Amino acid sequence: MSNLFQKLYVNVRLLSLALFWGLGSSFVLAQLPVPSSNPTMKQSAVASAEQSALLSHDSLDDLTANDWARLVLKGVGTEFPNKLSLVYSSEDQIKTPREHFPAFFGSFDWHSSVHGHWVLVRLLKEYPSIESAQQIRDVLDRHLSAENLRREADFFSQDEQKSFERMYGWAWFLRLTMELDNWQDADATRWRENLRPLEDVLVSRTEAYLPLLTYPIRIGQHTDTSFALGQILDYARAKKQVKLERLVVERSRAFYGSDTDYPVHYEPSGHDFFSSCWNEADLMRRVLPADQFEDWLSSFVPHAAAQLTDGTIAPVDVSDVSDPKIVHLAGLNLSRAWCLQSVASALREDHPLRQPLIAAAKLHLNAGMKYINSGHYEGDHWLATFGLYAIERIGIEDATD
Repeated sequence: MSNLFQKLYVNVRLLSLALFWGLGSSFVLAQLPVPSSNPTMKQSAVASAEQSALLSHDSLDDLTANDWARLVLKGVGTEFPNKLSLVYSSEDQIKTPREHFPAFFGSFDWHSSVHGHWVLVRLLKEYPSIESAQQIRDVLDRHLSAENLRREADFFSQDEQKSFERMYGWAWFLRLTMELDNWQDADATRWRENLRPLEDVLVSRTEAYLPLLTYPIRIGQHTDTSFALGQILDYARAKKQVKLERLVVERSRAFYGSDTDYPVHYEPSGHDFFSSCWNEADLMRRVLPADQFEDWLSSFVPHAAAQLTDGTIAPVDVSDVSDPKIVHLAGLNLSRAWCLQSVASALREDHPLRQPLIAAAKLHLNAGMKYINSGHYEGDHWLATFGLYAIERIGIEDATD
């Protein structure tokens, strides 16, 4: 595809997205670039139209949903390249990814495959008329079979694998189970039942691990404790697992309840896809009553009002989308977007941080969206997950006071 055709295609898609997302024809026309002989002015006007379209959306159109579905379908069926981070106690344990993980063997690593399947379930449920719907259903039927999930549960039950995917992959698996719950669909009901053996193993692993975790892990990548705890808390509440809920709330308060003056200006590092700061705030808005959360937030990020507008907390550019670590920064934009909008949702309407948080969330979402489906597998195998999570406001509806 030539550069000229790519630009034309992107602009046409942006206009169609704007129309679909209910902006109104008069608004869209008002945002279209004014004819000019100045190339810089033209580029600026196109960028403005792009931003206006993305700022106002709260869902995908079927065309984009289908594009993302095809992207994920390709990933979950791609066994290699693959990153296995396993402990082997003997050479006869060495196997291919598919032999280890007959359900979640694709998309470069186990957790990416799991949250890729979450994307497929979510898209099939929320966008049932997309062109790839039957293909999604067929792939889920093959991958999420009872036998495949039993074998994966057996793998995770091995003592030497007790730390495998702890707790990032576990959290995404529990999010997948939640997505299938209460969906009145015969296939979904069967898939949901097939997940239960592995679900039981991971819940048991979590309940055994959290009391032993002396300190939280604060990092902009997979092992960040606060992200996983937020997902697990949503799961525990949705499933009415009181023991697990109490454990997560207790550990969250112990880990983060006294935190003050987070060094926001130290983020991000060069390959973050999370903000440990905003993951923590996203967790604590789930844990604390609204009034206590506002007090906690004012101590945790006391200068947030300035930092949200002075460039300290700002979207980041990705210098190389083909580098598997540097492209993490695209995910940082998207994960910050969902954290910022989630934190804003927990504040009262007239709270002074609410609107700055919402504005910053929109800027981060816009910045992250442009890297989805870039044509480079390094980001394409996972970024649609983060985009969908942010767009669909996942987690906000799960939180309770």
